[in-house]
Amino acid sequence: MATSPQWWLFAGAALLMVLTPGPNMLYLLSRSLCQGRRAGMISLLGVVAGFLLHMLAAALGLTALFLAVPLAYALLKWGGAAYLMWLAWQALRPGARSPFATRSLTADSPRRLFMMGFLTNVLNPKIAVFYLSILPQFIVPGAGSVFRQSLLLGLTQIAISFAVNLLIVLFAARLAAGFAARPRWLAAQRYVMGSVLAALAVRMALQPQRAG
Repeated sequence: MATSPQWWLFAGAALLMVLTPGPNMLYLLSRSLCQGRRAGMISLLGVVAGFLLHMLAAALGLTALFLAVPLAYALLKWGGAAYLMWLAWQALRPGARSPFATRSLTADSPRRLFMMGFLTNVLNPKIAVFYLSILPQFIVPGAGSVFRQSLLLGLTQIAISFAVNLLIVLFAARLAAGFAARPRWLAAQRYVMGSVLAALAVRMALQPQRAG
Protein backbone atom coordinates (compact mmCIF):
# COMPACT_ATOMS: atom_id res chain seq x y z
CA MET A 1 0.00 0.00 0.00
CA ALA A 2 2.94 2.34 0.62
CA THR A 3 3.39 3.01 -3.10
CA SER A 4 -0.27 2.88 -4.11
CA PRO A 5 -2.20 5.89 -5.50
CA GLN A 6 -4.41 5.62 -2.41
CA TRP A 7 -1.40 6.25 -0.16
CA TRP A 8 -0.22 9.22 -2.21
CA LEU A 9 -3.70 10.71 -2.11
CA PHE A 10 -3.78 10.27 1.64
CA ALA A 11 -0.37 11.95 1.95
CA GLY A 12 -1.75 14.90 -0.02
CA ALA A 13 -4.79 15.09 2.25
CA ALA A 14 -2.54 15.00 5.33
CA LEU A 15 -0.43 17.82 3.89
CA LEU A 16 -3.52 19.93 3.23
CA MET A 17 -4.76 19.38 6.76
CA VAL A 18 -1.50 20.45 8.41
CA LEU A 19 -1.32 23.52 6.19
CA THR A 20 -4.86 24.52 7.18
CA PRO A 21 -4.73 26.86 10.20
CA GLY A 22 -5.80 25.21 13.42
CA PRO A 23 -4.98 25.03 17.14
CA ASN A 24 -1.61 23.30 16.60
CA MET A 25 -0.35 25.83 14.07
CA LEU A 26 -1.57 28.79 16.11
CA TYR A 27 0.03 27.50 19.31
CA LEU A 28 3.38 26.62 17.72
CA LEU A 29 3.56 29.94 15.88
CA SER A 30 2.69 31.97 18.96
CA ARG A 31 5.05 30.02 21.23
CA SER A 32 7.96 30.20 18.77
CA LEU A 33 7.50 33.93 18.20
CA CYS A 34 7.14 34.76 21.89
CA GLN A 35 9.66 32.38 23.49
CA GLY A 36 12.01 31.27 20.70
CA ARG A 37 12.82 28.18 18.68
CA ARG A 38 13.74 25.98 21.66
CA ALA A 39 10.33 26.53 23.23
CA GLY A 40 8.72 25.85 19.87
CA MET A 41 10.62 22.56 19.51
CA ILE A 42 9.61 21.35 22.97
CA SER A 43 6.01 22.27 22.21
CA LEU A 44 6.26 20.38 18.91
CA LEU A 45 7.40 17.23 20.73
CA GLY A 46 4.25 17.48 22.83
CA VAL A 47 2.17 17.84 19.67
CA VAL A 48 3.80 14.69 18.22
CA ALA A 49 2.97 12.78 21.41
CA GLY A 50 -0.65 13.84 20.94
CA PHE A 51 -0.55 12.55 17.36
CA LEU A 52 0.67 9.17 18.58
CA LEU A 53 -2.24 8.93 21.02
CA HIS A 54 -4.75 9.81 18.28
CA MET A 55 -3.16 7.26 15.93
CA LEU A 56 -3.21 4.35 18.38
CA ALA A 57 -6.77 5.07 19.48
CA ALA A 58 -7.96 5.29 15.88
CA ALA A 59 -6.08 2.16 14.77
CA LEU A 60 -7.58 0.06 17.56
CA GLY A 61 -11.04 1.54 17.12
CA LEU A 62 -11.08 1.27 13.33
CA THR A 63 -10.05 -2.38 13.48
CA ALA A 64 -13.03 -3.15 15.67
CA LEU A 65 -15.32 -1.02 13.52
CA PHE A 66 -14.33 -2.74 10.28
CA LEU A 67 -15.09 -6.11 11.83
CA ALA A 68 -18.36 -5.13 13.51
CA VAL A 69 -20.17 -2.26 11.80
CA PRO A 70 -19.17 -1.67 8.15
CA LEU A 71 -22.27 0.50 7.56
CA ALA A 72 -20.92 3.07 10.01
CA TYR A 73 -18.51 4.17 7.30
CA ALA A 74 -21.32 5.96 5.53
CA LEU A 75 -21.63 8.27 8.53
CA LEU A 76 -17.87 8.66 8.78
CA LYS A 77 -17.64 9.52 5.10
CA TRP A 78 -20.31 12.22 5.21
CA GLY A 79 -18.98 13.58 8.48
CA GLY A 80 -15.49 13.88 7.06
CA ALA A 81 -16.76 15.51 3.85
CA ALA A 82 -18.81 18.02 5.85
CA TYR A 83 -15.82 18.90 8.04
CA LEU A 84 -13.56 19.41 5.02
CA MET A 85 -16.17 21.71 3.50
CA TRP A 86 -16.34 23.65 6.78
CA LEU A 87 -12.54 24.06 6.73
CA ALA A 88 -12.79 25.28 3.14
CA TRP A 89 -15.36 27.88 4.20
CA GLN A 90 -13.15 29.00 7.09
CA ALA A 91 -10.38 29.67 4.57
CA LEU A 92 -12.59 31.38 1.99
CA ARG A 93 -15.05 33.34 4.12
CA PRO A 94 -14.79 37.14 4.14
CA GLY A 95 -12.67 38.46 6.99
CA ALA A 96 -10.89 35.15 7.65
CA ARG A 97 -8.01 35.76 10.06
CA SER A 98 -4.42 34.90 9.25
CA PRO A 99 -2.78 32.31 11.53
CA PHE A 100 0.28 34.59 11.54
CA ALA A 101 -1.62 37.21 13.56
CA THR A 102 -0.32 35.64 16.75
CA ARG A 103 -1.08 36.54 20.34
CA SER A 104 1.32 37.33 23.15
CA LEU A 105 2.19 34.53 25.56
CA THR A 106 4.10 34.43 28.83
CA ALA A 107 7.24 32.27 29.11
CA ASP A 108 6.60 28.68 30.28
CA SER A 109 8.83 25.90 31.62
CA PRO A 110 9.89 23.02 29.32
CA ARG A 111 7.53 20.61 31.11
CA ARG A 112 4.59 22.98 30.67
CA LEU A 113 5.54 23.62 27.04
CA PHE A 114 5.45 19.87 26.33
CA MET A 115 2.14 19.35 28.14
CA MET A 116 0.51 22.33 26.46
CA GLY A 117 1.60 21.04 23.05
CA PHE A 118 0.29 17.58 23.95
CA LEU A 119 -3.07 18.82 25.24
CA THR A 120 -3.51 21.27 22.36
CA ASN A 121 -3.25 18.35 19.95
CA VAL A 122 -5.21 15.78 21.96
CA LEU A 123 -8.11 18.24 22.28
CA ASN A 124 -7.79 19.44 18.66
CA PRO A 125 -11.12 18.67 16.89
CA LYS A 126 -9.46 18.92 13.46
CA ILE A 127 -7.11 16.02 14.24
CA ALA A 128 -9.82 13.92 15.87
CA VAL A 129 -12.09 14.29 12.84
CA PHE A 130 -9.19 13.56 10.48
CA TYR A 131 -8.42 10.25 12.19
CA LEU A 132 -12.04 9.19 12.70
CA SER A 133 -13.64 10.36 9.44
CA ILE A 134 -10.98 10.94 6.79
CA LEU A 135 -8.31 8.30 7.46
CA PRO A 136 -10.82 5.38 7.25
CA GLN A 137 -11.65 6.31 3.65
CA PHE A 138 -8.09 5.40 2.61
CA ILE A 139 -8.04 1.93 4.15
CA VAL A 140 -8.38 -0.75 1.45
CA PRO A 141 -10.48 -3.77 2.47
CA GLY A 142 -8.69 -6.98 1.60
CA ALA A 143 -5.30 -5.27 1.36
CA GLY A 144 -4.07 -6.63 4.67
CA SER A 145 -4.59 -5.95 8.34
CA VAL A 146 -6.75 -2.92 9.04
CA PHE A 147 -4.64 -2.25 12.11
CA ARG A 148 -1.39 -2.23 10.11
CA GLN A 149 -2.91 -0.04 7.40
CA SER A 150 -4.14 2.38 10.06
CA LEU A 151 -0.67 2.54 11.62
CA LEU A 152 0.97 3.13 8.23
CA LEU A 153 -1.44 5.95 7.38
CA GLY A 154 -1.12 7.39 10.88
CA LEU A 155 2.67 7.39 10.77
CA THR A 156 2.51 9.02 7.33
CA GLN A 157 0.33 11.80 8.73
CA ILE A 158 2.61 12.26 11.74
CA ALA A 159 5.75 12.46 9.58
CA ILE A 160 4.18 15.06 7.26
CA SER A 161 2.81 17.10 10.14
CA PHE A 162 6.13 17.00 11.99
CA ALA A 163 8.06 18.18 8.93
CA VAL A 164 5.69 21.09 8.23
CA ASN A 165 5.42 22.15 11.86
CA LEU A 166 9.21 21.94 12.26
CA LEU A 167 9.57 24.44 9.42
CA ILE A 168 6.97 26.66 11.09
CA VAL A 169 8.90 26.59 14.38
CA LEU A 170 12.26 27.25 12.73
CA PHE A 171 11.07 30.07 10.50
CA ALA A 172 8.14 31.51 12.48
CA ALA A 173 9.52 35.04 12.71
CA ARG A 174 10.55 35.14 9.06
CA LEU A 175 7.21 33.74 7.88
CA ALA A 176 5.20 36.17 9.97
CA ALA A 177 7.22 39.14 8.70
CA GLY A 178 7.06 37.94 5.10
CA PHE A 179 3.30 37.46 5.08
CA ALA A 180 2.75 40.77 6.89
CA ALA A 181 4.66 42.51 4.10
CA ARG A 182 2.79 40.63 1.35
CA PRO A 183 -0.91 40.43 2.25
CA ARG A 184 -1.86 39.42 -1.30
CA TRP A 185 0.20 36.24 -0.99
CA LEU A 186 -1.67 35.35 2.17
CA ALA A 187 -5.03 35.97 0.48
CA ALA A 188 -4.00 33.84 -2.52
CA GLN A 189 -2.92 31.02 -0.20
CA ARG A 190 -6.31 31.08 1.53
CA TYR A 191 -8.23 30.84 -1.74
CA VAL A 192 -6.09 28.03 -3.13
CA MET A 193 -6.28 26.09 0.12
CA GLY A 194 -10.03 26.56 0.44
CA SER A 195 -10.65 25.46 -3.13
CA VAL A 196 -8.57 22.30 -2.78
CA LEU A 197 -10.25 21.39 0.52
CA ALA A 198 -13.68 21.85 -1.07
CA ALA A 199 -12.67 19.61 -4.00
CA LEU A 200 -11.45 16.92 -1.58
CA ALA A 201 -14.75 17.15 0.33
CA VAL A 202 -16.73 16.62 -2.88
CA ARG A 203 -14.55 13.67 -3.86
CA MET A 204 -15.09 12.04 -0.48
CA ALA A 205 -18.85 12.61 -0.58
CA LEU A 206 -19.09 11.02 -4.04
CA GLN A 207 -16.91 8.04 -3.18
CA PRO A 208 -18.96 4.80 -3.69
CA GLN A 209 -20.25 3.00 -0.63
CA ARG A 210 -18.02 0.12 0.40
CA ALA A 211 -19.38 -3.33 0.79
CA GLY A 212 -19.17 -4.84 4.24
